[in-house]
Amino acid sequence: MTNERLRDALLVRGLTPDQLAERIAVDPKTVERWITKGRTPYAKSRHKIAAILQESESYLWPDALSEAKASEVSNSEIVKVYAHRNSVPADLWDKLLAQATTYVDMLVYVGMFMTEKPGLLELLRGKAEAGARIRLLFGDRDATAVIQRSTDEGIGPHTISAKIDHALAYFRKLDGVPGIEIRTHGTVLYNSIFRFDDEMIVNPHVFGKMAAHAPALHLRRLSAGDLFTTYADSFTAVWEHAQPHKWED
Repeated sequence: MTNERLRDALLVRGLTPDQLAERIAVDPKTVERWITKGRTPYAKSRHKIAAILQESESYLWPDALSEAKASEVSNSEIVKVYAHRNSVPADLWDKLLAQATTYVDMLVYVGMFMTEKPGLLELLRGKAEAGARIRLLFGDRDATAVIQRSTDEGIGPHTISAKIDHALAYFRKLDGVPGIEIRTHGTVLYNSIFRFDDEMIVNPHVFGKMAAHAPALHLRRLSAGDLFTTYADSFTAVWEHAQPHKWED
């Protein structure tokens, strides 16, 4: 069976089978067999390919790892669990953001705490100019899920909507900057997600609790893991159904 996932990942990265073969020091015919015949590479090659293509091994070769092994590796993707998001050290946020060169993704309703970082807009602008892809997802102020969330937190039905207006006003200076996209969504926010290349802070939400008081997970992607990829896929799913924000004059 053809490995369409591997073929597609190569296309996305602009690599040919011959180029991949050269980078991992194998015969080009071997790479062709991995694609056209669905052969599974040895673990050493899988690790290298996953790193080059920035995909997980479990995505490229779903049957290569047993469920128990995949679960074990995924557990290793958890760097640390914080009881509350506001317990995540400020210098960790700064470090993750400063080191990111390829992806900076943010999925929130509001995310106002991020605006407290001096020079945030200039930093994001600079990263975009250097080639990073910046994707910022805020809540749709009029969405049913947003109004319900505000009610559930006991702060009134329109308080989060007002906070969203404030956050978008802050980030408006990034509108139109090449490499930076800002969208709004109306999904139920099960988690806030902050991705910085291959590291991520996930803030699972708890009914009746403010996001700052809910737990936070610091994740680091491993090629054979599945936890990081699960949340990255969730971000993508929301992004694809979100709408580019239309700014009012």
